[in-house]
Amino acid sequence: MKKIGIIHGKERSFPEAFVERVNSKNIEGIMAEPVKIDKVLQGESSGYAVIIDRISQDVPFYRAYLKNAALCGTAVINNPFWWSADEKFFNNCLSTKINVTVPKTVILPSRNLPADTTDDSFSNLAYPLDWEGIFKYVGFPAYMKPFAGGGWKNVYKLTDKNDFFEKHGETGELVMMLQEEIIFEEYYRCYCIGGKHVRIMPYEPRNPHALRYVADFKPSTEKLKLMTEIVLQINHYLGYDFNTVELALKDGVPYAIDFCNPAPDAERTSVGEENFEWVVETAALYAIEKALVQKDGVDNLTWGEYIQRSTNKQSLF
Repeated sequence: MKKIGIIHGKERSFPEAFVERVNSKNIEGIMAEPVKIDKVLQGESSGYAVIIDRISQDVPFYRAYLKNAALCGTAVINNPFWWSADEKFFNNCLSTKINVTVPKTVILPSRNLPADTTDDSFSNLAYPLDWEGIFKYVGFPAYMKPFAGGGWKNVYKLTDKNDFFEKHGETGELVMMLQEEIIFEEYYRCYCIGGKHVRIMPYEPRNPHALRYVADFKPSTEKLKLMTEIVLQINHYLGYDFNTVELALKDGVPYAIDFCNPAPDAERTSVGEENFEWVVETAALYAIEKALVQKDGVDNLTWGEYIQRSTNKQSLF
């Protein structure tokens, strides 16, 4: 019997529906359940052919558990080694090399010294930074957000440099990105599962959270094709099995705004019934597909094109 597990936090609607959907398929030799952990021994199998990860970004213990499971042959969705290394600023940098349009973005050192450092730890950092050059490049209005993600926490809209310095003073030890504001006509949040299944969802980030999927943008066939190609390209390079890409359309050009979301919102109450049904069904079918080809004791992870080209000593782009 091959087991498919899902590891999650307080969310309930997606994990419960996912487990029920996999089991309802009645695939011989396949069953699904919430992951159960009573001990983690080095180099010992987790007992799962596939695990969908919805929480390890917040629980380091789970991340370590998933890496050990992957070493023993579990197909972890998403790859815990790549997820540990990735962050949003790198995503933007990569996009500039694969011809995906992104807002002008810079990374900033933390306002406060990180724990266990002193001024001497930053002897390679110019003081002051070239603030005028940074502001000229990005422009105002602008957004400031943590470089490593965190949903909509610690996100600031800034009107000018005085506003920037005031708000940056509130960010403590967080490493922030300063990003050009894209005044969009249309906005979409796009699920990508298995590097091949794409669901393009109209999305209005300016609405209250519960109403963000209540948007009436109606993309043409050409725009749908273009956005699908961008979403697939991004996920092929990053190597995520389960991710969302946010695209803002300005003058018909899709800008990739946020595309490092390896545990994206899948709650029925927020994404809506039709989107929820698509995510549950597609995730269940993909997890079954992975379980059927999974082999114990070998690497069953997905590695993105960026890593594959690097290890094969090919041109990266």
